Amino acid sequence: MPTLLHLDSSPLESSISRELTREFVKTWKAAHPDGAVIERDLVAHPPALIDAIWVGSVHTPESARTSEQAAALAISDQLIAELETADEYILGVAMHNFSVPSVLKLWIDQIARHGRTFTYDESGAEGLLKGKKATIVIASGGVYEVGTPAGAMNFVEPYLKAVLGFLGITDVKFVTASGASQVMRGTIDRATFLQPVLEQLRTVAA
Repeated sequence: MPTLLHLDSSPLESSISRELTREFVKTWKAAHPDGAVIERDLVAHPPALIDAIWVGSVHTPESARTSEQAAALAISDQLIAELETADEYILGVAMHNFSVPSVLKLWIDQIARHGRTFTYDESGAEGLLKGKKATIVIASGGVYEVGTPAGAMNFVEPYLKAVLGFLGITDVKFVTASGASQVMRGTIDRATFLQPVLEQLRTVAA
């Protein structure tokens, strides 16, 4: 049974990135009627900060961990299990200050674990989440795509591509909804702005 992990990180339920990921999920479910969807709302359930107990727990063999250490890694274990279970991921990302939302960074810190999602050998790092594919929807108020005047300030796409690649996820597609501030200013209506992005997402999800 194919499984999709639906991850959202925008604080606004009515955000453009959330609307777009919901459309992706709808199209994906139509194409995979026997499939399952794992929902993960990072704003409703933000991951905990990495602290000294967490770091010590990661570097302690599982059989030797105390109950406190096991509890410290519980959310990390759950988030990693979702990634391992799913065949495909859809991530909704609203650009915050040219980078990813803070809750998404917390999620990344929880899932990037030596021995679980990556390892090292004589040749260097090796990602352990191989064979997965991801679609990342990025919504931004301005236009920060490669080749635009402000393109150098877009740290979302290169960062997520690097992180996911490090974990072994190399089949990554980016779909951007740039210039969303036009909708807020009323210079373009929401439906007109979203239409080409929705069409692109439906093609990717089908």
